[in-house]
Amino acid sequence: MTAFDIDELLDSSAIVVCCGAGGVGKTTTAASLALRAAERGRKVCVLTIDPARRLAQSMGLTELDNTPRAVAGLDEAQGGSLDAMMLDMKRTFDEIVLTHSDPQRAEQILANPFYVSLSSSFAGTQEYMAMEKLGQLKASETWDLIVVDTPPSRSALDFLDAPQRLGRFLDGRMIRLLLAPAKAGGRGVMKVFTAGLSVFTNILTRIIGAQALKDLSLFVTSLETMFGGFRERADQTYKLLKEPGTSFVVVAVPERDALREAAYFVDRLGAERMPLAGLVLNRVHTSTVDGLSVQRSLAAAEQLDDSGESPLTAATLRIHADRQAAAARDGHMAERFTAAHPGVGVVQVRAQSTDVHDLEGLRRIGTELAG
Repeated sequence: MTAFDIDELLDSSAIVVCCGAGGVGKTTTAASLALRAAERGRKVCVLTIDPARRLAQSMGLTELDNTPRAVAGLDEAQGGSLDAMMLDMKRTFDEIVLTHSDPQRAEQILANPFYVSLSSSFAGTQEYMAMEKLGQLKASETWDLIVVDTPPSRSALDFLDAPQRLGRFLDGRMIRLLLAPAKAGGRGVMKVFTAGLSVFTNILTRIIGAQALKDLSLFVTSLETMFGGFRERADQTYKLLKEPGTSFVVVAVPERDALREAAYFVDRLGAERMPLAGLVLNRVHTSTVDGLSVQRSLAAAEQLDDSGESPLTAATLRIHADRQAAAARDGHMAERFTAAHPGVGVVQVRAQSTDVHDLEGLRRIGTELAG
């Protein structure tokens, strides 16, 4: 099994993106990497796109939002710093509107009911905003390293598609049809359409109403004007993710479904030619007792049961047998993954006896990651 050097990764990267299935410790891994990098002397910002609040709790923050907040309790002996934030999708969207529109148009857009719906729940908006926020953080040149904790499951890589998906949305036939009323210069909805197109707008007007159709058309016009720049910035961020200073870390646990997801991530990143650093395999069971196999442990426990002696020792032997079996299973799963992906470096983190809920726990995970 090929390992990869976590400390070298943290010392040399400008962006580290952690991706993986849900429930594999991805948020904890991202926070641990960020903390270790900061205590090695780097200025770090960790951005989570996962709605869970565990990152805030682990870092002792009462709240985590769209503004980077300094993490207290950091060992600053090496001169590093650590800020943490959670992506606020709607606030990021609002910031784009305010930044790239004049005040009057921005007020119209923010009040438009279609904008309110789009900015809060439209499919793919989170990925668009994640791309935008990452680009903003990088462009500020405030931090040496940005660590990104992505959403769970395969949606974690949807932001790779953000520029293309946004382009398809803006260039779609429905959008072009809806642009026509707003481009008519106030001459009325129906006057700008051909006879065939009038049928479409008549139907749409009956469904959503004339005012709603006008609101939608005006919003789409504003969207097209404003998001031309966003599309360019998303393209730039996509290119940034492929540059040498960026590294992707796939996180998994030694379970069939999680490693299947990990294999998907590895293959997808390879197809996109994104720089993959390696795999973090969390919650790996290990045994510190060599030579005492599962079979020997169970046989010894059975003998003690038959003799009626040392029930506590028998119970301990059975616990050891369970751990040995779990360690063997985890090792087998890891070997299967590395056999299928021999070029992917792997670092293992032992299963912890307690949940990670503070900086000391994150430091412990960081030490495990660094081997």
